[in-house]
Amino acid sequence: MIDKEKVKKAVDMLLEAIGEDTAREGLTDTPDRVARMYEEIFAGYEDDASERLSRQFEAEETGSANGIVIEKDISFYSMCEHHMMPFFGKVHIAYIPDKKIVGLSKLARTVEVFARRLQVQERFTSQIADAVSKELGAKGVMVVASAEHTCMTMRGVKKPGTKTVTMSLRGEFEQNEGLKNTALSLIYERGNQ
Repeated sequence: MIDKEKVKKAVDMLLEAIGEDTAREGLTDTPDRVARMYEEIFAGYEDDASERLSRQFEAEETGSANGIVIEKDISFYSMCEHHMMPFFGKVHIAYIPDKKIVGLSKLARTVEVFARRLQVQERFTSQIADAVSKELGAKGVMVVASAEHTCMTMRGVKKPGTKTVTMSLRGEFEQNEGLKNTALSLIYERGNQ
């Protein structure tokens, strides 16, 4: 649980440290606004991916249990733990069911669990893959994340539009290059979207 009083004190100190007048009209409510915002954007610490993925359905042997399920273009926003600046982009999840499937919204909710924490993109991608693999017992899992990091666009090298892409593979996607390439081609297909 976010300690809103500590956040408010910290924001007040930060405003003073950068030379602002904390009594200025536009800033008097800023510590409270930031505390409420942090409660929302860091809600992932209070959430559990296993709960999001617990509602499962039997997959028919002749249906989706033999194929790849892909949920792509899941938008996310997170905060980099190195500079506490936002990074944002898209996550694509592919999995090969082993008798169990999950409602598609549950994959997006799983992304949110891990996005709403201080993160690095590499760990974020792996956490999603591990959760889907463990909770669904999937034969294979692939997670691809593409994001723009404001710590690179607003400061430092200042390169807007630069994307970082990470991929985590589990099970059959690790072992079968053809299967991995098929999933990637479905994720990045153009035209009939």
